Amino acid sequence: MAILHKDTLRIIMVGATHVVDMGGKSAFIHYETENTAHMLLPDGTRYDGSWSLLDDGYRVAWTNGPTGSWKLDYTPGAIDYVDTTGTVRGRVSRIEFGEAAQLAA
Repeated sequence: MAILHKDTLRIIMVGATHVVDMGGKSAFIHYETENTAHMLLPDGTRYDGSWSLLDDGYRVAWTNGPTGSWKLDYTPGAIDYVDTTGTVRGRVSRIEFGEAAQLAA
């Protein structure tokens, strides 16, 4: 397990959209700025909120949903989203710089 740290996360997150495979369906997470994020889940649920980088992950507080902390785990050829229990919840299928999914209001 190689958890990505703050400086690396900043490069691959701020201003980017992560397309995350969640069991064959895609979620879209757009990290608009260093403080603002938007997410679209496979079932159509949308969240907007604030997020901040931690030394070894990030914390997000959705204004219309849950709050949580996440880590991104790198293995050759893959980056996984890992929750606080250490469970993989999704795998990054691609990173697009910019707002690929038009999530920001």
